[in-house]
Formats: sequence, C-alpha cells, structure tokens
Amino acid sequence: MRVWVVAMVCLLFGVSAAWAGEADVIAAKAGKGGDGRFRFEVTVRHADEGWEHYADAWEVLGPDGKVLAKRVLLHPHVDEQPFTRSLGGVVIPEGLTSVRIRAHDSVHGYGGHEVLVELPER
Repeated sequence: MRVWVVAMVCLLFGVSAAWAGEADVIAAKAGKGGDGRFRFEVTVRHADEGWEHYADAWEVLGPDGKVLAKRVLLHPHVDEQPFTRSLGGVVIPEGLTSVRIRAHDSVHGYGGHEVLVELPER
C-alpha cells in the first residue's frame, strides 16, 4: 500500500510539472526612444504553478540567435495570466529591421511560441 501511495504522489508531481507546458510569447511590440534605444512590451502566457514552475524570463534575439536583451521575471504570475512586462534601454545593432522574442520557464527552458517583431524606423 505504501509503495502505491508513493508512486501516485510521484506521478502526480510529475504530471503537475509537465501540465503547465512551455512559456508562450503571445504578443510583443517595440518602440524607439529619443536616444535610439528600444523599449519592448511583451505578453507571456504560461500556466504558472508557483515557485517550482513558472515563466521566469523573456529574451530579445537578433536574426542570428544572439541574445540582445533579457528581462528576468522575479516571481510566478499564478493569478495574472497572460501578463505583460516591459524592458527599456535595449540597444539594437544598426541594420536590423526585426527581432525575435522568446520566453523561458523554470522547468522546460525555451521552446514555446515565439514572436517576430518589426522594429520602428530609426
């Protein structure tokens, strides 16, 4: 009986960790400041379950996959889904007309839906 209970608990926790899935970027936009730097507003959806499994970051990537900026998310958003966070002061190399935004979660890493953002003219 004890073995069965332990097995069920392990199974439930394993299913729980996988249930939330990967973090998805569902919307993103870029604005340009007077100093030539960019500000990004990014909306992420993830079934955050608490500190053990939550969307913990999003990144701005160049076309070559190089990380141009990263917004760390410091806590779970269990009761706020989807949620939007911003990041300003992002330097984008000259010549780029678009960037890719991807999200990260504490269990699966990267892999959810990404968004391509067209940059405003400089």
